[in-house]
Amino acid sequence: MTSIAESLKKVRSEIEKACAESNRSEKEVCLLAVSKTRSVDEVVELARLGQRAFGENYLQEALDKISALEPLNLEWHFIGPIQSNKTKPIAEQFAWVHSVDRLKIAQRLSAQRPYYAEDLNICLQVNISCEESKSGCLPDEALELAKQIAELPKINLRGLMAIPEATEDVELQKERFCQVRTLFEEIKQTIPSLDTLSMGMSGDLDAAIEEGATIVRIGTALFGPRNYNK
Repeated sequence: MTSIAESLKKVRSEIEKACAESNRSEKEVCLLAVSKTRSVDEVVELARLGQRAFGENYLQEALDKISALEPLNLEWHFIGPIQSNKTKPIAEQFAWVHSVDRLKIAQRLSAQRPYYAEDLNICLQVNISCEESKSGCLPDEALELAKQIAELPKINLRGLMAIPEATEDVELQKERFCQVRTLFEEIKQTIPSLDTLSMGMSGDLDAAIEEGATIVRIGTALFGPRNYNK
């Protein structure tokens, strides 16, 4: 069985290779280790290898890990769907939220971010494939929503997040990520401070980096297949 150390080395090497092929510096791409359903021990092992940023989808599971691992001073990103009655602990405990898809959620995160904490970094999630089963605002809603969110206190709108439809068609992967990047560049004309494209996972990492991803969300390639029946 491949060890987490070997997997991390392989993923970092793939990021470096994809950046080189796209004439980008690997320093431009942050590896976000998606640790949902993974144990505290697995997170600790990655942290000991130098991984600092971890992404979680399930709030209670994430809060348990954040509490248990507080001495490690890790950076926690919330990347799952957000229920409006769950925004307070997200606003209090996370450094980043990638899955803001409507104004009400952004307003609640803004109001509930502690006064003493740094501004909460957020990404606007865009449903780039317009799938009914996916969260995210529609592409033609993104600019207006981004302008409204950017005015809120205690949050810092950093950019866009997208999860295109799963496909092994590399050209379709590139097309979707290109659409996200084009939308990002359009919004950036109005909000010049945007600097983040959160896109790309284990199966489409290379295409995402080629199209400008600055954060790639990697779980399976680091930890192996998930067992949701644990």
